[in-house]
Order: sequence, then structure tokens, then C-alpha cells
Amino acid sequence: MIRAFHAYDIRGVYGTDFDKEDAYKIGFFLPELLNAKRVLVGRDDRVSSPEIFEYLCKGINDAGADVFDAGLTTTPMIYWGTAKYNFDASVMITASHNSKEYNGMKVSGEDALPVGYDTGLKEIEKKINKNIAITPKEVRGKIVAYGFKEDYLDFQRNYLTNLSGLKISIDCSNGMAGLLIKDLLKEQPVYINETLDGTFPNHEPNPLIPENLVQLQETVLKNRSDIGVIFDGDADRVMFVDENAKFVSPDLIIALLGHYFLEEKDLKGNVLQDIRTSKAVGEYISKLGGAMHTWRVGRAYAALKLREIDGIFGGELAGHYYFRDFYYSDSGIMASLLVLKLVNRFKKEGKSFSQIIDTIKKYANSGEINFRVEKKREAMDAVKKAVTEKEKPDAFFNFDGYRVEFSDWWFNIRPSNTEPYLRLLVEAKTEELLAKKVSLIKRVINQYI
Repeated sequence: MIRAFHAYDIRGVYGTDFDKEDAYKIGFFLPELLNAKRVLVGRDDRVSSPEIFEYLCKGINDAGADVFDAGLTTTPMIYWGTAKYNFDASVMITASHNSKEYNGMKVSGEDALPVGYDTGLKEIEKKINKNIAITPKEVRGKIVAYGFKEDYLDFQRNYLTNLSGLKISIDCSNGMAGLLIKDLLKEQPVYINETLDGTFPNHEPNPLIPENLVQLQETVLKNRSDIGVIFDGDADRVMFVDENAKFVSPDLIIALLGHYFLEEKDLKGNVLQDIRTSKAVGEYISKLGGAMHTWRVGRAYAALKLREIDGIFGGELAGHYYFRDFYYSDSGIMASLLVLKLVNRFKKEGKSFSQIIDTIKKYANSGEINFRVEKKREAMDAVKKAVTEKEKPDAFFNFDGYRVEFSDWWFNIRPSNTEPYLRLLVEAKTEELLAKKVSLIKRVINQYI
């Protein structure tokens, strides 16, 4: 039984959670699901990607649909190409930030609309697990080479500015950002791990894990850089360290981006954050003239919500940043160009990256704390009861777990979509209050461990 279907995409250890025969079946069932005759397919540089591409495309062709082969790409490049060139559907072969033994697929429909478990992937999973017979169409589809790198670079150059006064260090994590970033920024930054290598020899391509930041942090200090930039494996996420090599919480970058869209471009309107975002971000965006909306974690939800509210831009704690001008999808490279532009602007005004972030950050934050809990719902309800019995909340959100806000603190507790974990994040006006509230919630959760 295939074990690679998740809330946002198809992903797992290749050869264990899914294999080439599963890739073929996914390809065969996909065109009917999405009413697709033309499917754009891109892939990352993982060792298993060529085989997955071969069998996925054979399945798509056997279903009577044509594959347009974009070759090696970033994930955002496939989102952009899907909408820009009016494809019926697309598949990006990647495991994003996971380690080398993983691979997977990110599926989109027309206009780059995300296809998640609840919007179609579940139907493919059912067909595979039921061993539904496959009969290839009499008229097979074909594979067409379809490169559009230069068009995509021209689009990204719209957000490029003169950065000659800025010292930059960039870690491509041996991932797909290395395919494009030098074409945009040339040789100005100091680059590390820019060579594409799907075995990720220097560190895993997940910037949220502290040890994966060490090389970038050392490079920033050695070269006295004003900012450090790090991409994940497929370049849909980007994160930053400041001039002191301190990691910048990705949700705070949402507030920083407000200076470009709400201030420089004067695009007053809706902004999107996920349910884990610091309360300081919404307060900052409000001062810039934006209206903050809170929604669920993950592209399968965020991209649809941003479209629904016609939001200007949005972001997530995991380092995804979504843009209306990017077909409501996320782009790590576009986000990085905008952040570099803003950091350069503030440097000219005499403010460092860390000083800008300090003006945004107003609360003590616990970071994400994970608990291995089987009875997730019972534990969440117990936490909600314990805290709301003592004080009445100012705001309450009950999607993606619970987010409960009070005047001087708030918390989000949410179940993992793929593992037996509860994820807790707490924020408070002081470190003392934060420690008190974290201790209270931990006591409640520990009863269920």
C-alpha cells in the first residue's frame, strides 16, 4: 500500500513509501482527475527524479495526455509556468526540504491552483490502493520539450534592484535555487553550496534545522555580510540571518515585506498569515495600512485563501511567501529579491537588518515545541479548557488546531498532519509570562504522553 499521500503533496522515502510503479499510476490517473490534456512537468536534481519522471510521464501519456517537459526547475518556476502558459495541470517532482532518500510530487491544476489531499490526491490514492485496472488509451500522448527559463528570469528581474552597496551571503543548499540565482544577482553575493547536487553533501536542504544554518552563519561573519540568505531544496522557501548571523524568524519577514507592497507600492489591502504567526506581524501590517487575515498552514490552503480574499501577499512561519503577482503562489527567489531590496534601502537610511527586525518583534516567543501524543484531540481540548477557565480570550480560531489570544499572550496548538505529534507555539509580552504559560500548557499535555 502506498504511504506517500499527505495533506499538501505526495512525498516519502523513494522505494519504500512509493516506487516507480506508483509514479506510473499517479501519472495515469492524474489527467482524468484534472481534466487535463496538457501537463507541465518539472523536476529537481535528486538521484531518483529521472526515474520518477520517466514513469510518471509514461502514465500521463498512456492516459492520452501530453507532457511538456520543463527539465530541471525550481518548484515556483513550475507554478508560474502552469498559469502563465495556460496548462491544464502540472507536476513538480521534488521532496522539497527533505533529505536525499525522499522524493515526491507537488500537483497543481489550471491557474496553478494547488491540488492537495482534500482536493483530489485522495481520489488517486484510493484508485492505487484498490488496484483499479489500467488500460492505456489507443491514442497515447507525447512528450514535448518545453523550456522557459529565460522568460522566468525576465519576470524575476522585475523585482531586482541595484544592490551594489549591500554585502550578501547566499546558501543554495545544493538545491534548485542554484539553477537561477546567479543569473539574477551575478557574482556580487558570496555563494556557498550553489552547485546542484541531489545528494546534498554539505547539509540537508531544510533551513529550519539549526545545524543546516551553520555554514551560512559562518560565511556571514567571515565576510561581514549585511544579510544571509538560505533556500530549501526546491527553492519554494527562503530564510534569512542578520548581519550578526542570527536567524530571523520567517513570520517576521511578512511584516518587512509590507514596506514594499503597502508602503512603496501603496497597495492597501489584504495580507495573509498562517495561524502560527507572531501577533506582532499583524500589528505592524496594520500600521502600514494592511488588513491581516489568518488561515491554515500549507500551500494547499494558503494559495487558495490568498486568492479568495484577493490578498496582495502573505507568508508562513515555514518560510513560504505568496504573492498575488505570482499567481497567488509562493516563490523563494521573488521573496529574497524583495527582502534584499528592502534591507539595502534601510541600510542607506542607517539601519541594519537586525535593527529593522527589532522594530517588528515585540513579544517573547517559545518557538515550536513538539509533543508525541496519540490522543491529539483530547490533549488539545484539555489545554483549551485549562487556559480559558482562568481567563476569557480576546480571540479564538479553531482551524489547524486552536489559536487562543489574550491581551498579553497567545498560543497555537495544532496536530501534525503526518506524525503523532502535537505542535505548540506560545508568545507573551515578557519572558517571565512566557515561561509561566508554557509550563502550564506542558503540565496539561504531559498527562496525555
